Amino acid sequence: MEKVVFGWTGEKVSQIGLGTWQFSDAWGVKDYETAKEIIEAAYNLGINFIDTAIVYGRGLSEEFIGKALKELGIRDDIFIATKIPGEMLSRDDVFRAVDRSLERLQMDVIDLMQVHWPPLWNNFPTYEYIGALEQLVNMGKIRYIGLSDFPVELIDSARAYLSTTDIASIQIRYNLIERDAEKELIPYALREDMVVIPWSPLAKGALTGKYTPENLPQFSDVRGNDPIFRPDNFMEVYKVVEVLNKIGSKYGKTPSQVALNWIITAYPNMIPIPGAKSVEQVKANAGAAGWKLEYSDWRELDEISRKVYINRVIY
Repeated sequence: MEKVVFGWTGEKVSQIGLGTWQFSDAWGVKDYETAKEIIEAAYNLGINFIDTAIVYGRGLSEEFIGKALKELGIRDDIFIATKIPGEMLSRDDVFRAVDRSLERLQMDVIDLMQVHWPPLWNNFPTYEYIGALEQLVNMGKIRYIGLSDFPVELIDSARAYLSTTDIASIQIRYNLIERDAEKELIPYALREDMVVIPWSPLAKGALTGKYTPENLPQFSDVRGNDPIFRPDNFMEVYKVVEVLNKIGSKYGKTPSQVALNWIITAYPNMIPIPGAKSVEQVKANAGAAGWKLEYSDWRELDEISRKVYINRVIY
């Protein structure tokens, strides 16, 4: 797995990361041994960037990762990113939350602590939680700070309150059919030498080729109420999937591998974090790196995906 530089930090991380929301009720990987096998397979394939969050399984994801890395003896080889939710951003709660993450992860320091979303319902001032995170950097409990699902205005606000460090990364929803981040967020990150971590890089599986207009997820599934999978929207999405299949056959790659490669070909600061519920899926995700789409194929996907409009109005 090719390594890339993590923005201004100079850290070397894998071009494709491992997202771990799946270690939760939401996606159903609640067996530790399965999670350990996934983590071990990712490591053996050269993936050294693992992203998790406090809310994934209410700490279960962090627990699995901490236990697996300790048992496998690979902690020093892995760059760990986790996230603190918006409702835990009072000054005291930031310290409590980081302490508990450190306990679950069985670590002395967290590589990247991200704010999962702004505290818009709780009205915690930006300077309060950013100041607390900077103190934790200065005390050696976290190494870098990242922001997840923040607009440019709030990223600027957060950076204005930092004195001894800066924001290292932004995490955003971004994939071949959800591209609004290209308008402001990605250019901003490029200019400021910040890494972009696309979550849902396969649009919750819509770009894997698994689903068709005749075979959509059940409503009870975590994907079921996502507007992408509404029949009217998915008819448009599936046109992109058909092109992914066509281009994939040219390279001997799956639709998901082509979709992930499209992302890392598009911009130099991208580290997508697809999830994996099995060793086979980890291997498939890793196969998205180590090659590059030809310009004509990248452009074909660029053009057809720009025509997709996801109607999110439901009432």
